[in-house]
Parts: sequence; structure tokens; C-alpha cells
Amino acid sequence: MTSHSATRVSRPWWAAMAVGFALAVVCATALWRPWLQTSAPVAGAQSQPVGATAEALVLPTSPSVLVFGDSWVYGSAAIVPELGFAYRLGADLGWQVRVDGVRGSGYLKPGIDGPAYGTRIEAMDAAVSPDLIIVQGSINDRRLYESVDYRLAVNAAWDELAAKYPAASIVILGPAPQVLPVETATEQIDQELAALATERGWWYISPIAESWIIASNYLDVIDTGAGRDHPSTEGHAYLAERVMTAFADIVAPTEVVADAPGDAEPAVTP
Repeated sequence: MTSHSATRVSRPWWAAMAVGFALAVVCATALWRPWLQTSAPVAGAQSQPVGATAEALVLPTSPSVLVFGDSWVYGSAAIVPELGFAYRLGADLGWQVRVDGVRGSGYLKPGIDGPAYGTRIEAMDAAVSPDLIIVQGSINDRRLYESVDYRLAVNAAWDELAAKYPAASIVILGPAPQVLPVETATEQIDQELAALATERGWWYISPIAESWIIASNYLDVIDTGAGRDHPSTEGHAYLAERVMTAFADIVAPTEVVADAPGDAEPAVTP
């Protein structure tokens, strides 16, 4: 029978202290779990452009609104696309919304149902004449961001949009994270779009900087199964609420003019 007796080896006091310190660090890390903490806001990505004074938007009571973007605008992973956040804006705010979402598309990347943003904008009907245009996204450019001139593609698309619809107010809605932690390229895209919107004096809404999707609500917003990391139906409803809240801060209140006493309808004498 073989004996497996342990051999005792005396260790100096400093070795024992080192082991104890290492165990303490491991335990502290397990309790802290920094990857579950809320991401810090990205510098330069916020609703009020830095270095520019964006004027409050003046919209009619029931504005014509174009919501343009990728699969999140399309309504992917909702029970039906018409329950996507872009459609909900029309139902909840009384806007006349036209939804133009192409799955998989971006400023650089062609999508499943159509080309990249710039080409799509070129093909749009100039006679539509919306009061407001919301341009959303896109995380779909994150794989190409560092290989080409992203700024050039964005500016070209925005120039075409502004020239085609000169009377429209344009608001940029940055990309929202489909996974956590937020991918580095997605953060870079968010910062780039914020800077470019700032240069034009346009409003920029950053779901990343404003922590719309964080560890505590991620699974309530994102369908990680069949939805393939897109917002669920409930997630789209949540996004619509966040967009509406953001617009409440940047749209000028509608002035209600009371009738003057002399403008009242004359009484009818029987």
C-alpha cells in the first residue's frame, strides 16, 4: 500500500502574507464584479451638443416625422415590426411617422433589405418634406469603423439629407448597445457622431452616455435568444419612452393663444 503523506515545508513569514493578500484580492473582486457596473458616460456624447448651442425644436401640433435607421428602427425582434419603437412614437405622440429601417445597414455597411445610409438617402423622395427627421444608429458599422473614413461617409449622408429636406429639423439618435459591456467600436462611433452633430449644431441623443441599457435592465430590453440581441417587444416600448423623454427636453412647448374677448362668437338671440 502506497502512503501519500504530505511533506511539510517551512515557508518564510513574507510568503504567508503574500498568499493572504492574494486571497483577499480574489474575494474582493468576486464581490465587486466591475463588469456588472453601469458604464461611465462617454466623453462628448450627450443630448446637448458640446461647443454648439442647439436651438429648441419648433414642431407643429401633429408633425410629419421620418425615422430613419437600421434594424432597431425596422422593429426587429418585436412580435410584429409595427410594435417597434419608431412606430410607437407615432401612436404615443400623435406624430405622422414614416419608418425607414433597413436591417443590417449603417453609414458604411449595406443591409439585408437595402444599401448603406448614403445610398438610401439619395434614393429618397424629396417631395415627402418631413418636419422632423430622426437618424438612428448604427452599430452595424462597428466592424468597418477603423478600416475606412467613417467621418467622410457620415458627412456625405448628412449633407445629402440636409440638402434634400432643407426645411426639416434633424436629430441624430446614436447607437444603443446590443451587448454589454459596450463594445469599443460602438463607443467610438457614438463619440464620432456626437462630435459631427456638434459641428452642425444638431441635437444628438446618446443612449450610451445616458445609460439607457445597463446591466440591471439589459435582459428586460434585449432579446438574447430568438431576437439575436435586438430589443424585445417590451424593449421597444422602453426605447420609445426614452426617446419621448429626450424629445420633451429639446422641443419648444407649443404656445396656446387664448381667444381675445372680442373674438368670441356672438350670442344668438332666439
